[in-house]
Amino acid sequence: MSSIGASKVSLSHISTEELWKQTGRYSSNSELLRVNDRRESGFLLAPTHEEEITALVANMVHSYKDLPLRLYQTGRKYRDEKRPRQGLLRAKEFMMKDLYTFDMSHETALKTYEDVRQAYTNLFDELKIPYLVADADSGNMGGKLSHEYHFVSPKGEDNVWSCSSCSYVANEELVEKKAPEAPASNNRNPLIFTGITLDRKSIVQIVVPRPEHLQSSEEPSWDHVSEYINVHAVKRSAPDLDTGIEAATLAPLLAGHRPSPNDRVMIDQFFKHNTKEADVPHNHNAPHESHHGDLTPTRQGDSCPRCSHGTLSVQKAIEIGHTFHLGTRYSDPLSALIAIPSSKEKQAIHMGCHGIGVSRLIGSIASLLADSQGLNWPRAVAPFEAIVVTTPQVSEEDSVSVYDSLHSSRTDTILDDRAKPLGWKLRDADLIGYPVIVVLGKAWKEERSVEVQCRRLGVKKVVKEDEVNTEVQQLLAQL
Repeated sequence: MSSIGASKVSLSHISTEELWKQTGRYSSNSELLRVNDRRESGFLLAPTHEEEITALVANMVHSYKDLPLRLYQTGRKYRDEKRPRQGLLRAKEFMMKDLYTFDMSHETALKTYEDVRQAYTNLFDELKIPYLVADADSGNMGGKLSHEYHFVSPKGEDNVWSCSSCSYVANEELVEKKAPEAPASNNRNPLIFTGITLDRKSIVQIVVPRPEHLQSSEEPSWDHVSEYINVHAVKRSAPDLDTGIEAATLAPLLAGHRPSPNDRVMIDQFFKHNTKEADVPHNHNAPHESHHGDLTPTRQGDSCPRCSHGTLSVQKAIEIGHTFHLGTRYSDPLSALIAIPSSKEKQAIHMGCHGIGVSRLIGSIASLLADSQGLNWPRAVAPFEAIVVTTPQVSEEDSVSVYDSLHSSRTDTILDDRAKPLGWKLRDADLIGYPVIVVLGKAWKEERSVEVQCRRLGVKKVVKEDEVNTEVQQLLAQL
C-alpha cells in the first residue's frame, strides 16, 4: 500500500443501516449482521466499508485539488455466512485489508486501478506461490471492471477457467467460449426454457441448442436448468429473471400470463453462427427478440473465445484478493461531489475498492504448503526467516554468536534457547514452519560446523561456521 501512496486509516466496526439504504445495498444483502441499540436505531457490523469511507470523504473533500486519495485499513469484517467452513477460509469474522481510491475522472480512476493491480501482483509474486488472475463479475459491489486473485486448490469454492494456449482466465460468472463451427444434427429442435421475471409481469424465453444426448421428445424443466443453460450469462442479460423458481410454481404463473411489451426471447450464439436466420426459433408475440449470446454451460475442452487454438479447462480455487473499479456507484447516492475546472456543476468522485483477505490468505497458504511435519511458510510471511536450534551442551556464548552473525546479515532470525532436548526443538521448529533451521549439534561440538536445513527445498547440509550466512541467504533466495 505504501508503494502506491496509500494512507492508513481505521474505520468503525459498526455502520448504520441508513448509509446502506442510501446506496441500495441494505435490502439486497443477506449477509449483514444487524444490531439495535436501546433506541432501536439500526446498526450493522460492517461486512465492508464502501458506504462509511465514501460518507467520510464526502464531508472532507470538495475540490479536484484534494485528489487522488488512497485510503486503506487492515481490520475485522463481519458477515453472516450461511456455511462457515475450513477454519480461516470462510468465517463469520475475519481479517481483511481493504483499500478505497478516489479520483477526479474516469480516466484517472482507471490509471489508479492499474496501479493497484500492479501492487497486488508484486505482493502475490513475492509469496512465490502460483496464482491466477481472473476476469470477474462485480456483483453486489457495483461497477463494470473487476478482477479476482486465486490460489488453485481442491479446497477452493470457486471455479476458475483458463486457456491452454493464451492468457485468458475468467471465473465461473464471466467465462465465455467460442461458438461451435459445425451445426448439431438436431439444431432445428432446440431447447426452449420459459421463465418469468421477479415482478411476475414479463415472460423470458431462452433458446439453446439441444444436446446430442437428449432425445427430441425430452423437455427438461427449470429444476434442471443449470445443466443446459449458463445461469450467470442469462442473469447478466436479464437481471430481473427469477432463476430460483421451481417448475411446479412456475407453471400456473405462465398459464395465466398475458402478453406484455416487456416479454423477450434470448437466443444462444450457436444459432447466429450455424443456421440461417429463417431456421432460428421465433416467438412473434415477444417484441424483444435478440441477444445472440453465449447462453450454454462451458465444458472442459470448449474452444477459447480469445485465441484460435486454445481449449478451456476448469480448476477449483481459493479467492484471496479482489479489485473493483466502482465509478460513481457510491459517490452519486452519498453525494461525494467535487468542483472541477471543466464544469460549473460539481461532479461525482470516481472510486475503486480493493481487498485482500488476510485471514483467508494465511489459511490458504497453510493448506497449500503444510506437510505431515508441520507448516511451511513462504519467506515473505514466515514469523522469522531462520531459527537457531542448539543442544543443551552448546554454550550460550556460541549460540548467541551464530544468532548475531545471521542477524547482522539482515536475516530475520530467532534463537531457541529453551531448556529442551534438541529433538523436541527440531520438531517444534518444523511444526511452526520456519523456512530455514540452523542446528548447532554434533557437528558443532566436533568441528564447529553447522547443519542447515530447509524442509521445503529438501536440503540438509553441513557447512563451516563462516559459510552459514551465505548458505542461509542462498536458500532464502530460492524461497
